Amino acid sequence: MGEPLDDKEEEKQKEHEQQQQQSPANCSNSDSKKKRKRKEVAIFGNYRHYYGYRISQDLGEDPRLKVMKKEWFEGKDCLDIGCNSGIITITIAKKFSCRSILGVDIDRARIDDAHWSLKKIMKRSFNMQGEKVNQSKKSATELQSELQRDFSGNSGGDLSDIVSFQKGNFVQSWHPPENTYYHAILCLSVTKWIHLNWGDDGLLALFSKVWMLLQPGGVFILEPQPWISYSKNRLVSQTASDNYQNMKIGPEDFQDILLDKIGFRSVENITSSLPDSKSGFNRPILAFWK
Repeated sequence: MGEPLDDKEEEKQKEHEQQQQQSPANCSNSDSKKKRKRKEVAIFGNYRHYYGYRISQDLGEDPRLKVMKKEWFEGKDCLDIGCNSGIITITIAKKFSCRSILGVDIDRARIDDAHWSLKKIMKRSFNMQGEKVNQSKKSATELQSELQRDFSGNSGGDLSDIVSFQKGNFVQSWHPPENTYYHAILCLSVTKWIHLNWGDDGLLALFSKVWMLLQPGGVFILEPQPWISYSKNRLVSQTASDNYQNMKIGPEDFQDILLDKIGFRSVENITSSLPDSKSGFNRPILAFWK
């Protein structure tokens, strides 16, 4: 055993140990551990890599698209509420040949991501066109017609003229241009976040605004999150916690509210079990008709 330390030496040793604990190397290790443990907090559900959570890496497209019908979108004006990085918005434009589709999101960073996604997809389409030109022996007129069709997703125009994105709080402050109405409005995995942030009143405002913005005969495509997922996210903010405690409306009430109070004439459950969805994202999708 070593000799006992006197008071001064003991103080020096404690001071040295404290300095070691506060050294850059130790602080760096401590910070890196905190960073690894820190989970992304998105109080509006505006996760940066949402589609990475949602879609398995080996899937070619979002499984939700498999249950949607082309006639809901083809040649029509569409709106996507809570578009995040815009992947669904852009894919619907290409796959279903919209006349126009607007994606709205509350987060400026996600809107910037959406613009980047659009540029990336357009560049990829342009590169694929170049490969076709090099490989094909068709006439110049035939090639031009075919490439324009591929680039625009069979929608008769440049993709950048069809798809657009805007930052806005749909419930509280966002409004479309005057006399603008839509044939199809999507609200996919968004209702929980509106409900947690603006309570029952905010949810009812969402439903009423959607109804007002829909053309007669238009479709509202809704993917509500289940009640169990509310409890998992109720602590993202004090506002969410307070609203959660005061809620009198649950997801199981949405259908009756939309039909009996808001005024939609019919509803179709287009899927109760999506193929190829990750655990926790296997949610029903409802189509409401005005």
